[in-house]
Amino acid sequence: MTVSSLPESWRPALEPILQSPPLRALGGFLQAEEGAGKVIYPPRGSRLAALEMTPLDAVRVVILGQDPYHGPGQAHGLAFSVPQGVKVPPSLVNIYKELEADLGIRRAPHGNLNHWAQQGVLLLNNALTVEAANAGSHQGKGWELFTDAAIEAVAARPEPTVFILWGSHAQKKAARVATLANGPHLVLKAPHPSPLSAYSGFFGSRPFSQANAFLEANGRGAIDWRV
Repeated sequence: MTVSSLPESWRPALEPILQSPPLRALGGFLQAEEGAGKVIYPPRGSRLAALEMTPLDAVRVVILGQDPYHGPGQAHGLAFSVPQGVKVPPSLVNIYKELEADLGIRRAPHGNLNHWAQQGVLLLNNALTVEAANAGSHQGKGWELFTDAAIEAVAARPEPTVFILWGSHAQKKAARVATLANGPHLVLKAPHPSPLSAYSGFFGSRPFSQANAFLEANGRGAIDWRV
């Protein structure tokens, strides 16, 4: 990954960290892993898809994930999302259930969340790559510094923004939002939507209606959560 591969709107915020020793080491790690024949998801051209589809100045909502899906054909650079034609993963099934209960939007037959990203919903994972069939394998390799910088760049903007934090991992990730905030942001916390924790408070948390009420009250317009 090079500075030239960064989407233009994100360059001022992310270029310094991209040129730092930890991110250079990350680049070397990824090159070595691929050179050794390991399959890395998502493919190279999709790793910055969240930033490409949602420019910094367009971000209205941030939803944080952990790392990309590690099954064949699933990861395409947006947290919780899968391409058209790929089976909807369990966590996203639960997100759709809550969306239906919250806003009455019927569950989509696919898991592609591009429509959210194009409206200013930043679907950002903590780590942006993973080894095939090895969940969490690229955590602690340097991606966290990069994605921290992205979150901090959003929090530092004056435009009111919603941070939706599902699970303790995401909540720790965005712990600095309040201290860095340059605007009246809304932080919504709930358990992760995975089958292991969704019934512990994710269901019934109503993040979508809360996000839209806040955005409309602050003149930023509601998200069309249909996919």
